[in-house]
Amino acid sequence: MQTAIPCTIMRGGTSKGLYFLAADLPTDVATRDAVLLAAMGSPDARQIDGLGGAHPLTSKVAVISPPTHPGADVDYLFLQVVVDKAEVSDSQNCGNLLAGVGPFAIEQGLVEAAEGTTDVRIFMRNTDSLAVASIQTPGGRVRYDGEARIDGVPGTAAPIPIDFLDVAGSSCGALLPTGNARDIVDGIAVTLIDNGMPVAVMRAADFGKTGYESPEALEADVALKARIEAIRLQIGPMMNLGDVTKKTVPKMCLVAPAQHGGAICTRNFIPHRVHEAIGVFGAVSVATACVTPGSVAAEVAGLGDVADLGSVEVEHPTGFFTVTMDVAIEDGAVSVRRSALLRTARKLMRGEVYVPASVWDGRRL
Repeated sequence: MQTAIPCTIMRGGTSKGLYFLAADLPTDVATRDAVLLAAMGSPDARQIDGLGGAHPLTSKVAVISPPTHPGADVDYLFLQVVVDKAEVSDSQNCGNLLAGVGPFAIEQGLVEAAEGTTDVRIFMRNTDSLAVASIQTPGGRVRYDGEARIDGVPGTAAPIPIDFLDVAGSSCGALLPTGNARDIVDGIAVTLIDNGMPVAVMRAADFGKTGYESPEALEADVALKARIEAIRLQIGPMMNLGDVTKKTVPKMCLVAPAQHGGAICTRNFIPHRVHEAIGVFGAVSVATACVTPGSVAAEVAGLGDVADLGSVEVEHPTGFFTVTMDVAIEDGAVSVRRSALLRTARKLMRGEVYVPASVWDGRRL
């Protein structure tokens, strides 16, 4: 016997995941996590017995529900389903799957579509913060086709501009959780920053790397990965994240001078695989580090006066990520007024995912 659960598969940004209504999942967290592991096929390196794509970027879940925040239209809970372990984590946000939340909410009847464009205010439960996604809805229907192109995704689609209203320090309690633009950990200069995603920014050269290596080459360097993980475990408490041994944060970012006209070049450990691009909130945090005086990223980027910068282009292995920013710098301290970016999304399939009845019989207790 199996239990059928309504589900939509969507590409959001450069990720792909399963979108559920909270009302269609178990209320008990342990049972819910067991259902999601079964739906994805974890733990298994191939996720052969589920819908997962054998990579962290394709083993993601968005759970959507009516709003609990007075300024929101919907709630969004992001869950990372670990590929090769029986773990489901809510310790981070995901700005890529966020791009699909608006279209999903409109099509599920949680948000009424306006003529032309519908702004969806999304309460991101992982970080207790708000984002506004603008969805094209000609004729009151979600439009997926368009001319917007984002690096890391083939073809074009309808643009989804996203504004982040209050994400600075949302996971760590402060934009710079240690109060410093630069700390030294194991002899490595590191900038610890949280503008939507806890990130540690370090010079690739300090690890004997150029910063231009392929993700595959970096993943194959066992000694490098061990050293980066040792630093990650130490900075967890420094960033007010506690023991991060089993957490997917902080992300570890190696930076180098830009190669293709951007502000800075990045290679991102997320944390145990290397991203083929860069996560949305990871890019926002790195871009913010680039305009933070005294930070590792600012030294590498060398942007100079950032008062009228407007945007920061973050290079990654498959292209650029442009972050629009409005920041104020007073007495060397950075205040983030606005962060915004452009994503796209596409609905791939809607139907039911089946899990063994022994995992969940479909009753909500």
